[in-house]
Amino acid sequence: MEGVIVPEHALIAHKLTRLRDKETSSVLFRNLAREITQILMVEVTRDLSTISDNRETPLSPFTGSKIASRIGIVPILRAGLGMSDVAHEMLPMARILHVGLFRDEETLEPVYYYDKLPTPPNIDLAIVVDPMLATGGSAIAAVSRLKETGIENIRFVGLIASPEGVSAMRDAHPDVMIWLASVDERLNEMGYIIPGLGDAGDRIMDT
Repeated sequence: MEGVIVPEHALIAHKLTRLRDKETSSVLFRNLAREITQILMVEVTRDLSTISDNRETPLSPFTGSKIASRIGIVPILRAGLGMSDVAHEMLPMARILHVGLFRDEETLEPVYYYDKLPTPPNIDLAIVVDPMLATGGSAIAAVSRLKETGIENIRFVGLIASPEGVSAMRDAHPDVMIWLASVDERLNEMGYIIPGLGDAGDRIMDT
């Protein structure tokens, strides 16, 4: 699917199997989500532009590289917090910008309740993290809000998605690249991803 990257990686497949398992504890679920996010972040940052960085080894001077972009990691509250810590570990120079959205269980529409986004923006690239791209509503709303503040370069990272959610996101924001561990079969009538993994926020927070 254009604009969507699902890395074929044995470690992702192995860890995602255990992440989905209903018997997996909250502690293990959080760890697995972090580990999958770490692998995905390597893929997301593969093509970031760099500039020269002059340093010295114990033996001689050398010219290395450093990432040129000012990066912001944007977890969609609350489930996105399960991915943002490890994303920040991978990119310790990045800023953390929070966007608070939840899905109304009756209408399945996103409800917007919080953000701390600077205007004008102080980043060049926003990496939005949220474990699930189900209907796509929350991700679409978060990206729209980022664009309102003037951020143009945006990438989305999730663990699993439905085909419907991916299509909705691509229709709304065709300029936003998407990285996922899996695109699943479908949404059910309640708006949950099948086979999915349940409610990622509840499983991460043990609620």
